[in-house]
Amino acid sequence: MTEQPKNGQYRVHVRTGSTVAVVLKSDQRTGRLTRGIVKDVLTRAARHTRGIKVRLQDGQVGRVREILE
Repeated sequence: MTEQPKNGQYRVHVRTGSTVAVVLKSDQRTGRLTRGIVKDVLTRAARHTRGIKVRLQDGQVGRVREILE
């Protein structure tokens, strides 16, 4: 079995409490990253090409681009 690259496209890599860099909906055009801690994982699928959608502890919602652990 091959190891999946550890990035924000796979739900198994995104855990509650992880520090991540996300792109907020309002920043999709610029690609600006926002750093935060995952409160809830919102995407149900095992993989998403644009990144797993999460809610950060401060309430912001975005798609994970990087896992910063």
